[in-house]
Formats: sequence, structure tokens, C-alpha cells
Amino acid sequence: MLKIKDLSVRYRGSREDALSSINLTFQTGEFVCILGQSGAGKSTLIRCINGLQLPSTGTVSWNNQDISTMKEEQIRNVRREMGMIFQHFNLIPRLSVLQNVLTGMFGYRNTFKNLIGWFTDEEVKRAKQVISDVGLNDLMYRRVEHLSGGQKQRVGIARALLQQPKLLLGDEPVSSLDPGTSNHIFTLLQEMHNRHRLLTIINVHDFELARRFATRLVALKDGKVIFDGIPEDFKDKQFNDTYHSIKEKVTT
Repeated sequence: MLKIKDLSVRYRGSREDALSSINLTFQTGEFVCILGQSGAGKSTLIRCINGLQLPSTGTVSWNNQDISTMKEEQIRNVRREMGMIFQHFNLIPRLSVLQNVLTGMFGYRNTFKNLIGWFTDEEVKRAKQVISDVGLNDLMYRRVEHLSGGQKQRVGIARALLQQPKLLLGDEPVSSLDPGTSNHIFTLLQEMHNRHRLLTIINVHDFELARRFATRLVALKDGKVIFDGIPEDFKDKQFNDTYHSIKEKVTT
């Protein structure tokens, strides 16, 4: 279970909170999409969940462990259970698909083994399996720099799955992809979510994509939660509140 209580974040030099008094609880099995305009606080929320951003006030607890008070080594251990898929892939272009996916094991290994790139037969076997799971078996030894955007994102998904996470996070993982590829990536995410019985939380701009795949929607605006519910309850009013400014609503 992931529990966020009274979470607020204010960045240094800012007069306003990036997040303000967020209270959310998520359970295993939920496929959650976080909606909101750019600057609404979506990325800050994801960064607080995985411990990359410390709250100004409030707490983030994963399975009754308060991440916001942990030391860096403790946070690294918790992150083993959190697979992360990035907007811009965060892959190493000159390495192969297999080598990039194997970096998902780094949190479980000592620094020396990671530096020399030595992996056990079992680790390589597991990496090959998740590569097959995301449909990249034929590209396993191809350098990532030669892949399409959709293929690169599948590498990112495979890398996250190699961690055997309980929580899968995504920060706008399809924002740079065309609609058809975005739909394919979300179909794959949903399949992996169901197969591995995960809690999945993904930031997404595309409302139609979120409504099609999510079991729960959370909408942010100006750092505050303005909707939390099932997709069927996200009507025109909620859409307008989420994506239209006050000025736009007055003039239309």
C-alpha cells in the first residue's frame, strides 16, 4: 500500500507550492493515471513517491515505511520495489537492448560488479525473458541508438520489470510517441500490470488514453487534487476544471 498524507512541496525560491496538502492512498492492483496540465505537479508527485524529491511537509509511506524520513541507503533499498519508466527513456545509446535491460539489476548488486558489467547466468536469463515479454526478442543485441521511440520505451519497460517491482511508476512515458505507438505501449503496460499484479501509477497528458486503460484517475491542478475516482465519473466538468484555466472558462 502507498499512502500519501498531507504532502506539500515548495521549491527553493518559489512563492507557491508545487504540491499542496495531497492525501491519497493506493492499493496493489490499481492502474492509476495522473492527469493535469504541465506544471500541475504530476512529476513532482512521482518524484516524491520514489524518494527523488523530499516533501516540504507531510509523508509518503510505502508498505508502512515512511520514505520521507529515510536515509539515502534506505531509500535505495525501497526503490528496488519501484520500477520507473521515464519520458525520455534514460537509456545508454551505445549499449545493446540486453545490456540496457540488465541495468535494472543494479539496485540488487554491489558497485564493483556493476562497474565491470558482470552478470550471472541467472540474471541474463531473467533479462532475456523480460525482453521477450515486451516483444523485443529479435532486437536483443541491437544497440539502443538504432531503435525507434516505441522500441526504446519497451526497453525501458523491460528494464523496470527486471527489478521485479511491486510498484510501477511512469512519468509521461508516451508523451514523445505517436498515438498508435502510445496505445501499443499502454496495452503492454496493462498486460504487465495484470500479469505481475502491480500497483501502477502513470502521469499522462492524453485523457482518452488514460480513460481507456486506467482503473482510477487522479487529476491535479495548481498542485492540488481536484478529482479522484473512476474514469466513468470524469465528465466534461472535470475535464474542463483540469485542463482549462479560469480565464479560458470565463471567455468561452
